[in-house]
Amino acid sequence: MTKHDPISLVHGIMQEFARMTGLDPPSPSPRRYLWTDAFAVCNYLELYHRTNDAAYRDLALRLVDQVHHVLGRHREDDPRKGWISGLHEQQGELHPTIGGLRIGKKLNERMSGEPFDERLEWDRDGQYYHYLTKWMHALNRVSRMYGDPQYTRWALELAKTAHARFTYLPASGGRKRMFWKMSVDLSHPQVSSMGLHDPIDGLVTYRDLQMTLESFQQPSPKVNLFTEIAEMEEMCRMQDWATDDPLGIGGLLFDASRIAQLMVQGGFAHPDLLESVTESALQGMRTVKRSRLLQLPAGYRLAFRELGLSIGMKGLEELSGMIEGYPAVFGTKDSLHRKVAELRKYMPLAEEIELFWLDEDNQGAGTWTEHQEINMVMLATSLVPDGFLMI
Repeated sequence: MTKHDPISLVHGIMQEFARMTGLDPPSPSPRRYLWTDAFAVCNYLELYHRTNDAAYRDLALRLVDQVHHVLGRHREDDPRKGWISGLHEQQGELHPTIGGLRIGKKLNERMSGEPFDERLEWDRDGQYYHYLTKWMHALNRVSRMYGDPQYTRWALELAKTAHARFTYLPASGGRKRMFWKMSVDLSHPQVSSMGLHDPIDGLVTYRDLQMTLESFQQPSPKVNLFTEIAEMEEMCRMQDWATDDPLGIGGLLFDASRIAQLMVQGGFAHPDLLESVTESALQGMRTVKRSRLLQLPAGYRLAFRELGLSIGMKGLEELSGMIEGYPAVFGTKDSLHRKVAELRKYMPLAEEIELFWLDEDNQGAGTWTEHQEINMVMLATSLVPDGFLMI
């Protein structure tokens, strides 16, 4: 059933997601959330790729348009109106991402003078860098699939704005750092700490965008990300990416897959970074396995975090094949081969996670229903992951 017919499962999930969030049938007040929508665009692209049903293509493009017109504009409960970039209507339509994109949280952002409440901040709006990079990736996938450079241009404008506003030089000097969360208008940080994987996620995403731009604008695009790439490379130097968070481990595996694809296509020249990311992912997998987290009942587990791990693990087969098939690109170092081979031993966990969260009883747990939309979309991505994992 789930093993043999993932397309019908994903069709049902994504059809229900479209209905619930006001994508199809269209709602005058659709409910958009940037992280979930980035995965959803990739899911619709993959369904179109596998079935050639134009309805999926149309859903992907309509979702992009809805995200830009909802999350690229101020909230209905905000006294500010229009595009968050401050552009007039016509210019905003042409450059919908140039001011960034809101997260889409339930509550408005913390206003100036309001006290910081760590628990409440999770429910407040603003902008997250790692959500913006996921949307850059989704836009770039649209451009690559349809040969339309406009979506990558929007991703480029988003990348340049996000990099300029989220990165900063500490007063004490040293390398640039990044803010975790910014205000809706990107004028000030809402949370000043740095996300562990934001620099590597940014570097890989920028490299992917740059390579796509060059494929559309030979020999070299006039607008580029060379400066941003160099700054991200510096931030990534000598970093330790290790984490015991399943979603974080899945993100590292996603980045490892993209690094390998970029290396094969000539768009990435840091094989040492691939090994560093792979080693950190392996450390995390060992920790997750020892913790017995995946043996807990549904009420003690967060589906979207586990499904992030499952999605990343789905790229291991292709990663292993690239490393074996392109020795001139990846070299013949035993250490990288050993790390990927050990990671592959954990691959059955991906199917265990999927089967657990496909179970209707487990979907009845509050940990599923409280985050239903993100859970269902990431479950769909895990079942047909190529739309998200491919560059």
